[in-house]
Amino acid sequence: MAGSSAPRSDTDLVQRVRGLHPLIRSHSADAERRRRVTGEVVEALSGAGVHRMNVPRRHGGYQTPLRTQVEVLSEISAACGSAGYMALIQAGSAYIAALFPDEAQDEIFTSPDVRVGGTLVPGSKAVPVDGGGYVVSGKSPFATGCQDADWHLLTALADTGEGPPEMLWLAIPLADLEVLDDWEVTGLAGSGSNTVVAEKVHVPAHRVLPVGPLLAGEFPSRRNRDDAFYGMPLLLLFSAWTGANALGLGRAALTEFGERVRRRGITYTFYERQYEAPVTHLQFAEAEMKVSAAELLAADLVETIESRAAGGEPYTTEERARIRAQCGYLARLCKEAGDLIGSASGASSLHREVPIQRIVRDLNALSLHSYVNPATNLELYGRVLSGLDPGTPFL
Repeated sequence: MAGSSAPRSDTDLVQRVRGLHPLIRSHSADAERRRRVTGEVVEALSGAGVHRMNVPRRHGGYQTPLRTQVEVLSEISAACGSAGYMALIQAGSAYIAALFPDEAQDEIFTSPDVRVGGTLVPGSKAVPVDGGGYVVSGKSPFATGCQDADWHLLTALADTGEGPPEMLWLAIPLADLEVLDDWEVTGLAGSGSNTVVAEKVHVPAHRVLPVGPLLAGEFPSRRNRDDAFYGMPLLLLFSAWTGANALGLGRAALTEFGERVRRRGITYTFYERQYEAPVTHLQFAEAEMKVSAAELLAADLVETIESRAAGGEPYTTEERARIRAQCGYLARLCKEAGDLIGSASGASSLHREVPIQRIVRDLNALSLHSYVNPATNLELYGRVLSGLDPGTPFL
């Protein structure tokens, strides 16, 4: 389990993470080759306090404002998309862990730097047992950062005997699960999103969190129930956290392009420096406008979530659907910016040591995520605007 050497406050957390940028960036290619974030980067993030952002204060955590979390995750993602994605999943999973029964939290948060992973793909089955709790078996893919996590929030389906199966989150120590080294992908390859396997693992009742009530805003933690920080809708928070990954990658693409155009010309033209060509000016400006527009969308959805939390006001279905659409659309804008920059970077950018090609692939991978996918989110929002049911409880 991670140590507890991080600063006690998140006052300068963004600056601490920004200071790690050279380290994280220098390890990004190695993370892709190894298919997991390097140990040096994982420990550096813990040392900066990144894993404390959503841990309850009573357990030494920060309960960091959402706006700051988005800045932190964007900074990590700008240095390495895979490290940023792992950080956002662990931040989100720690938030979920804080909604579990208090007894489970006392077991999980034995250190404020504990690393919690999780999945929302119910690939396992949970069978109730006498005396309470469940026995869980099955495979759960896309377990981001599982090789560097202390706990995993496994999603499973339990047969209730009446109606459809109930979806559950079950908190399980990573030591009780097997990790399959099967993360062989072309984007976000360093995130280590392998499959975890449960083989008849017994999970006591206090380490079980029903997903259905949670999506409706009901959770069993007595200590956190009246805390506005933990009253923010989980899935809308994931919109903000995932949007931060896209923003960081988009900003990284702009930075890399700005440096690259001063070092190379345009082959088979008289331009010895790419930055002198009018076509480059058009490409650079359009890409920057796309990322800037994405930043405005992110700022708007964060403002909505934070203002609702501060005022205790309920959301309308349209507002929830809009936030999901904003997340999907900002991811699309950043992907379009990355594609534009990638196509303007020349054949030499195909070399693996050139960061732009990895940024483009990472943005493509992120846009394929079912919760972020632009087309899916726009359809969902369009249904609500048209007066129809959104067609999903994941709002």
